[in-house]
Formats: sequence, C-alpha cells, structure tokens
Amino acid sequence: MRKLLLSALALAVLTGQSAPAPRPERQPPPGYEDVYAGRKRLLVIADLSSGNQTAHMAVSHAAAVIEQIGRESGAYVTFIRTDMDWVTKQETWGKFDYAKGRPKQARGKNLDYFDAVLFYTNGDTTLSDQQKQDLLDFVAKDGKGFIGVHTAAATLTGWPAYGEMLGGVFDNHPWMIKEARILVERPDFPAMKRFRSGMTIKDEHYQMLGRPYSRGKVDVLARIDPASVDLDAPLVHRRDADFPIAWIKDHGKGRVFYTGLGHTDAAWDDPRIRTMMVEAIKWAIAGGQAPRPHPLPDRR
Repeated sequence: MRKLLLSALALAVLTGQSAPAPRPERQPPPGYEDVYAGRKRLLVIADLSSGNQTAHMAVSHAAAVIEQIGRESGAYVTFIRTDMDWVTKQETWGKFDYAKGRPKQARGKNLDYFDAVLFYTNGDTTLSDQQKQDLLDFVAKDGKGFIGVHTAAATLTGWPAYGEMLGGVFDNHPWMIKEARILVERPDFPAMKRFRSGMTIKDEHYQMLGRPYSRGKVDVLARIDPASVDLDAPLVHRRDADFPIAWIKDHGKGRVFYTGLGHTDAAWDDPRIRTMMVEAIKWAIAGGQAPRPHPLPDRR
C-alpha cells in the first residue's frame, strides 16, 4: 500500500496533477482506544529461548513483580513479551486472525511506543542486525531507558556494542547461590533507599569480565563485601575483588540501570529489591540524579 501511494505521488509530480490526499489513519471503535495513552510504558522482555532455560525459572515471577510494582506505584505500565518482536523501530504486524482462522495483517507495537525496555534474557537472542541497531538508537539517540536484570549480562555476549551499552559482561558466578554482605556506595540514590552496608542478600552473585566493565564508565551503587565471600574459590578471576550488584550509567542521551540480583523467586519477594527495581525503572524512564562514576573505595 505504501509503495502504491509513493508511486502515485511520483506520477502526480511528473504530470503536474494534484497528489492524492493521504488516507486517514483508522481510529479504533469506541471502547478500544489506547487506555495507556499519556502513561509511562515499560517493555519487559522475558526471553530465555536462546540461552539457559532451566536455571533461571524466576523470570516469570520477576516479570509479574515488575508489572505489579509499576501498577501499584503508578510509575509505569508494563507490557511483557517472551519474544523479541517489538524490539524494533520498524512496523510490526500480527499474522493470524483468531476470529476467522486465516492469516491477517494486524498492526502491533514497536520501540517508539515505549519509554524504557527491560531485559531478563539469556544467550544470543533472535535479534536481527537491524533490531540491534534500533535498540542502541532507542537508548543513545532517543534518550530512552534500558534496564538489565541478572542474565541480561549473559546476553548477546558476542556483540560488543551491547556490552558497552549495558556496562558489563558476565564472567561467572563463583559462589553459586550464596549469602553475602553488601556495601552501599551510593546511599543517596533512590534505588538504594532500603539498603544499608552490612546487610546480607542471598542470590546468585555475578562476577564481571575485566572488560567492558570499568568504574570510569559506570556508577556502582552497591557491591559485595569481599570479606563475606571466598576470594580463593576456583572461579574467582577478579584480583581487585570488585563485585558490583547494581550500577547506573549514561549511554548517549539515554540511561541504563543494571543489577545482577534476581536469580531466585525469593529475591523478587524481598521489599528491598522491589523498591530498588521500581526506583531504578523510574530513573531509567524519567532521569534524575546523574551517574557519578567513582573508583573502587579503599578496602583498608
């Protein structure tokens, strides 16, 4: 249809005829208007299809909690997808008419509809090269938000631009699921309001690769107290004992939050983590305190 309209416009220019008036966009019938118009909107991608699908069963509970805390706070509304179809700036279309049982073109959503995207994902994903570029542009050029949860750092590890945007890439989890003390580095940041240094959190705590993670680029909100974990465990690779559990950063015009927490169902029932997530999502959507990258505090 678009091609036909363009052809008609070109012909009109060549022949001196008036161009045909564009067809008005069809409005939904009464009662089917967009009830979320004017609201802040979050797209949650809970897609483990290209990665480990059995180790991260909390993804369903995580998505449900993220939707719930957004609705309860009024801060945002959530759209949950288990595929990558809407991670694009191109038009999206459904392919099936459930009423008549035959193929039909039905318009869907795309990134332009959303204020932020959250990944609880794993593996290489099904994103095309165009979708990858659209995601980068959504954050860096459009000034939107990106939130990465737990295995988001183990996603698209062969695509350096994603790791740079997120701020780090997963190495491993040397202690498996372990109770560890935390040290809060940014107690003034709203996402940290329920945390205090010395508190313990039981989770599958992550270790980041040496690159692209850099304290010159990310603002670490909290990290694991190295005195509370075994630094001689076989898979510990970081000699600096820098194990962040949450950070924020800029990416172009946009904002990025990442947390390594969220492996277990219990984590998503923890009021501290619920508060962290709602405040982090609010920040990723609307901004607020600017990231302040800082060096690793002296361990002495």
